[in-house]
Amino acid sequence: MSKTKPTLSYKARRRWALVILLIGLPLYIMAAVSVISWFERPSILVEFLVYVGLGILWAVPFKFIFRGIGQADPDAKS
Repeated sequence: MSKTKPTLSYKARRRWALVILLIGLPLYIMAAVSVISWFERPSILVEFLVYVGLGILWAVPFKFIFRGIGQADPDAKS
């Protein structure tokens, strides 16, 4: 049984990237700040490292959507 990776068209990936950046990312930021505020405030360096880590972590599941978005449409006819 072969496993094929589901692929989205360039246009679909652009649309999903826009939705993720305009809706998903602000929601993620609000959730991260809320969760961090439940704990006693750590030192500024630890807090900075937590936010940097969370800032990188959100993009990992969406890597395949954002790959190649800034380039010309490969499906467009020349």
